[in-house]
Amino acid sequence: MSTDLPTIELSTGALIPQLGLGVWQADEADTEHAVRYAIGTAGYRHIDTAAAYGNEAAVGRGVAASGVARSDVFVTTKLWNADHGHARALGAVDASLERLGLDHVDLYLIHWPLQNTERLVETWQALIEIQQAGKATSIGVSNFQPHHLTTIIEATGQAPAVNQVELHPRLAQHELRTFCADAGIAVEAWSPLGGSGAGWGADSKPNTLLTDPAITRVAQRHGRSPAQVIIRWHLQNGIIVIPKSVHDERIAQNIDVLDFDLDADDLAAIDALDTGERVGAHPDDLNLAAPD
Repeated sequence: MSTDLPTIELSTGALIPQLGLGVWQADEADTEHAVRYAIGTAGYRHIDTAAAYGNEAAVGRGVAASGVARSDVFVTTKLWNADHGHARALGAVDASLERLGLDHVDLYLIHWPLQNTERLVETWQALIEIQQAGKATSIGVSNFQPHHLTTIIEATGQAPAVNQVELHPRLAQHELRTFCADAGIAVEAWSPLGGSGAGWGADSKPNTLLTDPAITRVAQRHGRSPAQVIIRWHLQNGIIVIPKSVHDERIAQNIDVLDFDLDADDLAAIDALDTGERVGAHPDDLNLAAPD
């Protein structure tokens, strides 16, 4: 990689920039601009999208227009729920690559585990074949609980390189992180700043992290924004973090977190916010768009 961003070595040997840009809920025009600005101006080298986001083509255009070599940009996309199953997954990655305008992605993830164990194993086997064919340098999963991970590892002998899950100071996922560490799986956080609005899961709580007194006190002490403090918390915990924004100022601010450290008291104050509250659905409760 061509920047000073910290990286994590995945089980495949690939290096993933620990801080990237997420583009969930961004339309095509905003996505293309944000990706081009993030890579070409702000110094990002990691972009996270998904087939379900409907903006893969815009990501591809933004990467191409950034002026940065493709080999220096880490691109992640994800297999949508309707494409679970061996044959469907093999077709879905080709469709994603066509939309992205790329011959491979750096990381390809199963977006959700859903609730069909046999089909899940078929899907993971397809991702292994996708990796073997060179269409994805590394493969992984998203929103997997330990029992999902155990199922696919025992069935195929191959662990995912990454598990991308909802993770933020109110949902620190300690048990899952320990499981992943023991299995050699890197953990990546979505909604790392606590999400927006009231959330979308059955038990969601409104996001108050960015105004929480514990966070704001730490931010004031360091002369930083609450978002920068939360991103720094992720980095110091060894978590890959992909905050989403389509605004230039926030995109630049979110990467400007490499020149300060949270001390033990800061980390303890933030760790104390863990209540287990989710922004999104619990993986065991979601079967959205599952194929027939």
